[in-house]
This record gives sequence, structure tokens and C-alpha cells, in this order.
Amino acid sequence: MLSLGRDAVGRATYERHQPEQTLLYQLVDAHYPALVDQLAQQAKSLPDHVHREFEAYLKCGSLEHGFLRVRCDKCHFERLVAFSCKKRGFCPSCGARRMAETAALLADEVFPDVPLRQWVISFPFPLRYLFAAYPQAMGKVLSIVYRAISTYLIRKAGLQRKNGATGAVTLIQRFSSALNLNIHFHVLFLDGVYVYRDDQPPRFLRVKAPDKNELEALVQRISKRVGRCLERQGLLERDAESAWLDLEPAEDTDAMPQILGSSVSYRVAVGPQQGRKAFMIRTIRPLDKPDPGLERAAKANGFSLHAGVSCEGHQKNKRERLCRYIARPAVAIPRLSQSSTGKVVYTLKTPYRDGTTQVAFEPVDFIARLAALVPKPRVNLTRYHGVLAPNHRWRGLVTPAKRGKGAKRLPNKEVASPAERHAAMTWAQRLKRVFSVDIEVCGRCGGSVRVIACIEDQDIIDRILAHLSNKKSTSPARPLLTPPPRAPPETSHLFAGKDSSSTAINQQGGQ
Repeated sequence: MLSLGRDAVGRATYERHQPEQTLLYQLVDAHYPALVDQLAQQAKSLPDHVHREFEAYLKCGSLEHGFLRVRCDKCHFERLVAFSCKKRGFCPSCGARRMAETAALLADEVFPDVPLRQWVISFPFPLRYLFAAYPQAMGKVLSIVYRAISTYLIRKAGLQRKNGATGAVTLIQRFSSALNLNIHFHVLFLDGVYVYRDDQPPRFLRVKAPDKNELEALVQRISKRVGRCLERQGLLERDAESAWLDLEPAEDTDAMPQILGSSVSYRVAVGPQQGRKAFMIRTIRPLDKPDPGLERAAKANGFSLHAGVSCEGHQKNKRERLCRYIARPAVAIPRLSQSSTGKVVYTLKTPYRDGTTQVAFEPVDFIARLAALVPKPRVNLTRYHGVLAPNHRWRGLVTPAKRGKGAKRLPNKEVASPAERHAAMTWAQRLKRVFSVDIEVCGRCGGSVRVIACIEDQDIIDRILAHLSNKKSTSPARPLLTPPPRAPPETSHLFAGKDSSSTAINQQGGQ
């Protein structure tokens, strides 16, 4: 785990953050068993993948479950770097690590230096529940959304699909700022169309930003097409007055329908207040001024479409910030607190129009909110479309990485291996990119730092930690492998260390 300190000359340095000191960890550790017990009293249980998410989070960043030994070659100062859980639900550290890695990949290797526009589409409450319970329906709806917007851009450019193509990357977010389940799409579209004629390289043609009338027509079209698609799939029934979901009943012992439905509708999932509206805290007056961001927004039939954020092709830093925003983790630790009465209080990123600035939960209901944010296994939350899709014939011609179909082959000596092409950013590269912290340089002497061992054997882990504990009690003045306990920093602890799947390196070095 990561927190930031300062060396003697004021440079940012790495310090291991102790996750057990954070409020989120303490809440999960104390109240997750209580949620399981309350559900058991109702003869219900959580799915296995949700149990694994909570259990892995409680091990994330804990030295008792494995670590790397990192040593400076010059002064021999050592640190222990705990493993991360690598989960996708609510872990802030692993979520922020994935955010930095995804944003770097998109900004450096996927998006060309052309204008981008963010299209955000949200859905009615029943469809949010449907997408969480039936992810395959979510994929079909995403295809409809992409085709509708891409067709709009191509026609606005005066072209047809046979000689024009656009591209986009979608990041599927499962949460809102109140920690309720709100599955919606953030689609980063190229703000124009690529034109291909006479065997020439594709040429980018920019189109004008959509106006409100165009957005209203577009969201109407999307809502009708989504309704027809879900009807054909047998998931939606409609009559002359209303429409409703037609889903197979879940097993009586499955607690997720209850938890998902409560989270979607802002209601309490478990406990004596089950079914009631969540407690909202209003600390400002309701907003009566129009939101300037709504100039490029439209609503229809419970659908909402927004296209008011864009960046130019030369604004590389803004492009990466936008990618980080849409790939951000669900839970922000600095916005989480606990009241004097024991309620968990979460501050909204932006106040609601009715003046709501915070939402309060009973601790066990807060754990249920976290459970609702855990995606099902093997559901891809990042999708590529059009010319940015892996198999598009122009991908290698338009992307900065020049990988994919259409790319000219390089001499053999310049061709990277598959492992090199697909290698993720290292832990050190993530820290340096986001915080300007070079973990490969010793903060004490400036020497080179390297990993000397990956410790996964429980017996060796216990012996090393016991040795450090004895060393701390007998000679506290000597440098320790782990930093002394301290209060959680104000800076978000964004990254965990290398994961536990790392290949062991000289395990005997830990003895």
C-alpha cells in the first residue's frame, strides 16, 4: 500500500501505508461478519464471488499474508511491500492502481492525437438492476448505444459507413457518488470520423459538437431501440400504459436480488429499517440556478445522455486526466467518516440539486452497499469499439502504439515479443507517473533499489515478522524494515505493491 512522505530535501518518498488503520478496513473487518449473520437469519447468503471480494480486501496490504523484500544496493536499507488483492469491487488501493494503469494505456497507446468527447448515458432504475443481474443484456445495450452515436457522427460528417468510421472506448461504471448501484456508460468517442479513400491512410474529419435538439433526438432513438431489444430477448414486457421487467425468479437463498434492488433505489438493504429510504443529509439550500453543463444534455423515458466534456488532440494531460476520471475507483477514503452515533457518513462529490451533501448508513447496511458494487466474474468493464477495436482493419494505422491490423511490419530486430507488447505498467512506473516518486531510487542515499525476494511461505512470513517485532522492542533506535505506526495521511493511498502471483525470487533470502 502507498502513502507519501518527504525526504531531507523535500522530495516525495514512498512509505508503506497500514490499511488496518483506515476507517473502511475497520468497518469491513467489524461488520462484514454481522451482514453474513443477518442474512443467515433470513435463510439467505452472498454469492461466492462476493465472499472472495471481502476476504481478499481484508488481506490486501497486510504483511501477514506475504510481501516483497526491497533493498538498496548502496546503503542496504530494506522495505517490505505487501501484496495487493487485485479485486474490482470497492478496494480503493487496487481500484486506483487500475485507474492509473488504464489511463496511461489509453492516453499513450490507444487514443490518437485527435479531439475526444465524453458521452455519458444513464438508465432507468429497472435497467440498472437488470444490467447488474444479467450482464449479457448490458453488452447488447452497449452495442445499441455505440451504433446510434457512431451513425450520428458519420452522417453529420456527410459520409456513409462504407467510407467512414469512428472509434470509442467505454468504461462501465457501477457506482454513483452516494455509493449506490448505478450502472452507466462513460464512452470516450473520437470527436469526428476517419475517412478512407483511394488506398490512402485514414484521414480524420472533425464534426461539430452536438446541440440540445440533436441530443434529444438521439436519446429518444436509443431508448426506443433498447426497449425493442429487451423485448426480443424476453426481458421486458410492455402494454399501452407501462413496461416492466420479466425476469426469472431468483433462488430463495440468494441475497443479491435484495441487496441490488435496495442499492439501486437508495433504500436500506438489511436491518430493522429494511426497505426504507436511505438517510440523506442536506446542509445547503436547494439549487435554483440552471446547471450550465445541461446545455449538452437530454433526457427521455428515464434515459439521460450528456456530451458536454471534450478535449483537443494536443491536450495530452487533459486527455489522461479524463481517462483517470472515468476509470476512478468506487470508494474515496477521504469522503468516508463516522458520526458520534456510530453511523457511517459518506460525503457526496458534488451536492445534489435538493441540497443533499451526505448520505448516512448503519454500518451493516454500508457493508451491503459495498457488496452491491462487486461485479460478477468475467464481466469486462472496459470495451473498445470501431477503429479502436482490436480487430478493426484500421487500428494499426490510427493508434499511437501501431498495433493491430493495417500496421506495417517492422524489421525483426524491432518487433517486440508478445510479452513485451502486453506487459502492464510496473508498480514503480505507476508511482513515478502519478506521484513523481521513483521507488527504484533510495530516498536515503540515492542508490539503486531492487526486489531481492518474494515471500509467500507462511512459515517464513511469520519468522520475519516475529524477528522484526523483537528487533523493534530491543533496539528501537536502529532503522526498521517497516515504518512506525502513524495516523492515516490525507493523501489517498492509491497503490498496493506487487501481487501475490509474482514468481518467488530467492525465498531463502527471507530466512
